[in-house]
Parts: sequence; C-alpha cells; structure tokens
Amino acid sequence: MSGATDIVDLFVIGGGVNGAGITRDAAGRGLSVILCEKDDLAEGTSSRSGKLVHGGLRYLEYYEFRLVREALIEREVLLESAPHIIWPMRFVLPHSPDDRPAWLVRLGLFLYDHLGGRKRLPGTRTLNLRTAPEGAPIKDAFKRGFEYSDCWVDDARLVVINALDAAERGARIFTRTACTAAHRENDLWSVEMRDSRTGVRTTVRARALINAAGPWVNDIINRVVGQNSKRNVRLVKGSHIVVPKFWEGRQAYLVQNRDKRVIFINPYQNDLALIGTTDIPYEGRPEDVTADASEVDYLIKIVNRYFKRELARDDVIYSFSGVRPLYDDNADNPSAVT
Repeated sequence: MSGATDIVDLFVIGGGVNGAGITRDAAGRGLSVILCEKDDLAEGTSSRSGKLVHGGLRYLEYYEFRLVREALIEREVLLESAPHIIWPMRFVLPHSPDDRPAWLVRLGLFLYDHLGGRKRLPGTRTLNLRTAPEGAPIKDAFKRGFEYSDCWVDDARLVVINALDAAERGARIFTRTACTAAHRENDLWSVEMRDSRTGVRTTVRARALINAAGPWVNDIINRVVGQNSKRNVRLVKGSHIVVPKFWEGRQAYLVQNRDKRVIFINPYQNDLALIGTTDIPYEGRPEDVTADASEVDYLIKIVNRYFKRELARDDVIYSFSGVRPLYDDNADNPSAVT
C-alpha cells in the first residue's frame, strides 16, 4: 500500500525496550499507534544488556538521587507485573578499602534500600566473607562484604511481550520495516516506511512522532527527518563476556575496580557467568559494534583481582556489545553520564 491513507495518533520509530514500552502504554490509553523497527524487536541494545532491572546503585555517587528513586520504583512495578521474566537476585559486593570506604558503601546501600519504597525484596546485610558461603570463591584478602537485592530480566523477551501486549491493545507493529522519511504537513507528520523484505513503501500520517531509535536516534533526526539535533547524544559502548560459571550458588557479584567503575558478575543460563560491562565512548556504526580485546582483558583483570579461580582469554565462550545513547553533558567519565 502506498499513499497517505492512514492517520494515527502516534508513530513510534524503534522496536527496542523504549519503543515497545511507549507503544504499549499509548495503546493501553486508547491511542492508535504504529511502531516500525528496521530489524527485529530488541535486535539492538535492548538484547545486549547486562540483563538487569536495577536502580543504578553507582549513580548515587554522582548525587542522582531522583534518577535512582524513579528506577527503583519502576523495578518494583516490573517485578510485580512480570514475575515470569523478572526474578529477584542477591548481589554480593566484596569490600576493598582501597576503592571506597566501608561507611560510604553502607550509606549508599542504605539509601538504595529506602529511596524507592522497597516492598518485595530483602534488604542489605553485612557479610563476613571468611565464614559466609557467598565468600567462598573470593580471595582471602577480602574479608568483609555486603549483600543487597536487585533483579534479573530476560531483556529481549521483555521487549517482545510489551510489543505483543501493545498489539493486543490495537497497536500495529511492523518489523523489518525502516522509517525512510518523515516531515510535517500542517498539523500532522507524514511518515514513509519501507518493508525490507518486499520493498513496498507505505505512507501514514500521525499526530505525533516519537524517535525511540536508540543509538540511531541522531541518524533518524538528521537523515530521515532532515533536521539537526538540538541536543548532543553521546554513544557509549558496553561490552560483556560469557564464561563458564566458577562459583556455587545463585548469587551474583558486584566488584569495584581501582578506576572507580563497578562490574557485575552474574549467573547466566544455568552453568555460565555473564561479566560486564565496560563504558567506552563509541563513534562507529551501532550495527558494527564488537568487544575489543582490550575490553576482554579489562574484565578478566577485574575478576582475577577478586576471585580465587582466575580467568584467562581461553575461558571466554563469547562476548557481545551494545551501544547506549546518552545525553551528552560533557562529562569526562562515560560512567557518570546518565
């Protein structure tokens, strides 16, 4: 079908977690919605995450209290509404006095426990790593730790079920369909889509247009809409490695590096471990992103600082990377960008 024959309330570009979530929310409020995604649902950053639903503990260090509170509240909402794909997980944080003082870590965890009205998850506790079973894989140099709660999520499935629910509420979801042009016509947006499988182009009109294209957000503004972005977007690459699981139990670990970054070490798919993430400025095409050897070595080095079972490159089964689009506030440290 071609020609401007369709008028909808909302046109959403991007089939990641943001696009699917916006589409579901809008359709649930009675709006007519179209979502178009140039590849498949969750094909980009939304399936290349650390698989966590969390409040952003590290952002407390940058005084982002409102951000953390809002994220913690949403964590509770998601845990209650989707317990089939979101599970509670306990995280062990071995303490190193060389990185952050214990009182500061404990204060941060106290705030983390209380900022978001935690109801369903157990709170923080202090661990003696020499006697607690959770400390068994940790090197003897680390004697004290903390254990707190967050959640694990099947990230790609979260996107898909949001899109399915949106479709059940009347939204139309187009995958393998790129938005190729968009411009204003009086009070409406005229938007052109192209199905990559058939080559068929379709034009629709929308009362509002949402750009949820993830790391392609500037490309949509510049190339498709033909405008210049009024705000800078910084692309930050985050890489993970997957190795055989090397500890007993279902708990995860959060370790601090000397550069003040934190790394998650999570149980993954029964007998594997997911380790990440890095934070590196990225200037390439989002679809070409891969984990560099230096990132793999960086993650291995941090793990080996804490764990008795040291890793080598040969332990890495595979790696993956995602690109996050973040508002560029000119911060020198990518980890500080929210």
